[in-house]
Amino acid sequence: MQSSPPLPAVGAHRRRQPPAPSAPAYLAATLSFLVLAALAYSRAAFPRFPHPPATRLCRTDAEGSWSAGVFLGDSPFSLKPIEHVTSSPMGDLQWRWSGVAGGEPSGDVRGRGGGWIPQQLRRQPLSLHPGDIAAAISKDAGATWQQLGVVLDEKWHLSYPYVFSYENKTYMVPESSKKGNLRLYYAVDFPFNWKLEKVLMERPLVDSVVINFQGSYWLLGSDISSYGSKQRGELCIWYSSSPLGPWNPHKQNPAHNNKDNRPSARNGGRPFIYNGNLYRIGKDRGAESGYNIQVFKVEVLTANQYKEVAVSFDLEKPFKGRNAWNGARSHHLDIQQHPLGQLWIGVMDGDRVPLGDSVHRLTVGYMFYGVASISVLLLGVLIGAIKCILPLRWYLPHTEKRSDTLKTEKQVFLCHKFSSLICNVNKLGSLIGGRINYRGRKGRVYIAVILLILVVLTCFGTHFIFGGNGAEESYPVKGRYSQFTLLTMTYDARLWNLKMFVEHYSKCASVREIVVVWNKGRPPSLGELKSMVPVRIRIENKNTLNNRFNIDKEIKTKAVMELDDDIMMTCDDLERGFKVWREHPDRIVGYYPRLAEGRPLEYRNERYARQQGGYNIILTGAAFMDHELAFKRYWSEEAEIGRQIVDSFFNCEDVLLNFLFANESSTSTVEYVKPAWAIDMSKFSGVAISRNTQAHYHIRSKCLAIFSGIYGNLTSKRFFNSRGDGWDA
Repeated sequence: MQSSPPLPAVGAHRRRQPPAPSAPAYLAATLSFLVLAALAYSRAAFPRFPHPPATRLCRTDAEGSWSAGVFLGDSPFSLKPIEHVTSSPMGDLQWRWSGVAGGEPSGDVRGRGGGWIPQQLRRQPLSLHPGDIAAAISKDAGATWQQLGVVLDEKWHLSYPYVFSYENKTYMVPESSKKGNLRLYYAVDFPFNWKLEKVLMERPLVDSVVINFQGSYWLLGSDISSYGSKQRGELCIWYSSSPLGPWNPHKQNPAHNNKDNRPSARNGGRPFIYNGNLYRIGKDRGAESGYNIQVFKVEVLTANQYKEVAVSFDLEKPFKGRNAWNGARSHHLDIQQHPLGQLWIGVMDGDRVPLGDSVHRLTVGYMFYGVASISVLLLGVLIGAIKCILPLRWYLPHTEKRSDTLKTEKQVFLCHKFSSLICNVNKLGSLIGGRINYRGRKGRVYIAVILLILVVLTCFGTHFIFGGNGAEESYPVKGRYSQFTLLTMTYDARLWNLKMFVEHYSKCASVREIVVVWNKGRPPSLGELKSMVPVRIRIENKNTLNNRFNIDKEIKTKAVMELDDDIMMTCDDLERGFKVWREHPDRIVGYYPRLAEGRPLEYRNERYARQQGGYNIILTGAAFMDHELAFKRYWSEEAEIGRQIVDSFFNCEDVLLNFLFANESSTSTVEYVKPAWAIDMSKFSGVAISRNTQAHYHIRSKCLAIFSGIYGNLTSKRFFNSRGDGWDA
């Protein structure tokens, strides 16, 4: 009998599923991929340029990044930032002291325009090093300042230095609530050496001030000894015939602020007398940003009664957000009248970030990282790399002695609940485990989508944790800050470019004003442009590129940044370029280097210049210059022929200016600054004169040949990476 052939095994023709990757291999590959994604995002989003010494004086910590600024005015109610009412040798000084953390400046105005500021200094986080009292001095009514260093150092935390004079002696009452009392110091060698005069009060007072009003001395402060008083900010008052005491308590202590006891009861600076009325400065605490300044008019102040009302007090508010040194909050203002005139001087602290910003960023960042980690584990379960089955022994109850029956019953109950939870987790793991076939087309699509989500989560977490507070700060030069005017030339066909341009660059810290040179068509109204700084539209009668360098006596700063409206770059790029120009104000400092060489001269692009290692032209479509110097040269008689050539070609105005600078100097007249990134929007529009690169370069080579015959050669090639700051690499 012939035997029948053996039957094929069940599933023999079915394709065998490959095993899933092991859990360690999967986790290592996924985490490595996400780390690379985070590094790539950091490199693209947070370009790091080396900071020269003394350009970043203040480090942000849990308290923020506090600075102090000077305000001037004819009255305490008309104060304006010092850069708006005076000028420096550079023509556009902006002063703020950001070399220390802390805040709470107090002033002492004396002499011919002189004065000094004691201020809380914290060189390390408060938990590591308590605050000290430091000082800065000015000899020109606050235009320039010199830091003197620490002048009072104790073993406990010091802040809120209140300075006043009495019987030809200078006294200071700093906050020393950590010591549990209020101390009075006198100046042995003003302002460097201070000695303890006496302990005024055995109470932990904060924000204390002493004022002579209506024949009596009044001490106003907040006693934080009682429970909750620090949060409530209670205002307490004492009076005496001498600032040395003894001090008698006010009948209404704690003196309530109007009908309710708001946080603004705490002092926020020096009280001042104006037109015979006493005004108190308080801290008005907001829900998000922390403290702000509130001024109160004291209507009644006697030994038995105290009454004050809030009054309008509007300092010029910054609109640049985190790019302004006081964009988020302020909590101390010291106002005094200059002894030799009607000028009032105010010193105010400020922070660019709201209260708790660093903690918020860390919390949100780690939340994104946490969600990404959970998603990695979930993906591992879905592809079968991670087995979501927990051993039974992890949740079996432990055997206890029979005598401890109640405790055993509780443990058995808790273990039962826990085991039920683990069983449900195991069931869920069995249900979803291996649901995605990573070898199949559909499975690969699912995995790609999940990986994309993981990358997005990782980038968000990296941004919040390592991206900083989002501020693009200005850079000091020799301890000073300054401002510049941004000038752009455009016409009606590029209005959409202009709107983006103004909104973006008006937020940059050092931009004081934007001037729009309108060459053709109907100009926009100022209401169409969203700006944080003043915008002025200068309408020209003729459509010519020479209008870019027209002499403009209304420009208030020495520095002008000529920037095409189709170039977008970061505010930090502008700030770095501005710093380099302030170090070389006789040069054209810009971001687009070119090289002209050969016989006859030929116009070469940036790539060629880098290959040759140097440049001798800086395009003025993105460049800083001294407008008085540059515009005067451009409109000189010797430049008349060059301007006619610019009109004939409708090109080469920046090449002409480079020749005019080179004609006035035998040394280099150009400086390059590498931008982190820059987008040339002209490549996406059809209205730019350089859209046809080959024809554009041909015209410029013609200009080089003509200009070299009239004005001589350009300066010798300037090499890249020759300045030493790493910004021209």
